[in-house]
Amino acid sequence: MTTLNRLPQLDPATTTGKPRQLLDAVQTKLGIVPNLMRVLANAPAALEGYLQFSGALAGGVLNARIREQIAIAVAQGNHCDYCLSAHTFIGGKVGVAAADLASARHAESPNAKDNAILKLALTVLVQQGQISDEALQQARTAGLTDAEIVETTAHVALNLFTNYINHVARTVVDFPEVRSANPAA
Repeated sequence: MTTLNRLPQLDPATTTGKPRQLLDAVQTKLGIVPNLMRVLANAPAALEGYLQFSGALAGGVLNARIREQIAIAVAQGNHCDYCLSAHTFIGGKVGVAAADLASARHAESPNAKDNAILKLALTVLVQQGQISDEALQQARTAGLTDAEIVETTAHVALNLFTNYINHVARTVVDFPEVRSANPAA
């Protein structure tokens, strides 16, 4: 496995202009600048778009716990070790129990509504958005609102973006590593 990025990770200390402003904002918000953000800074429009989309969804109807579980399910489905590692770490920080983090890898939750959201997210991922009428009805029958359905789909898209950037860049994991090849981990 490659241990070096195929795309550079910009150093916030030596980067200038728009990339520096964006990386400084990430540092202020998170207290760190993850390697993914350093890679995205190669294209400031992509980093800014990611930050705006992510920020907008953070103010939506889905809470931080389920957002992290969706990210884990999508990362597992796309075999993105970077995102799986990052969102497992972040999920723990926002209060998702270790057992629920592990279950999210299989798009499962003991909470019925969260389970329905994760099943919908996995269906959207696997079916590339072309879900059946039955799958949509199952989500509604489970109690999902139209807002939750739209936001679940939006989170799948947001996480696909980061998964694909990490695949292209082979971003070096800078969180406690969790590997998608071993779902029991």
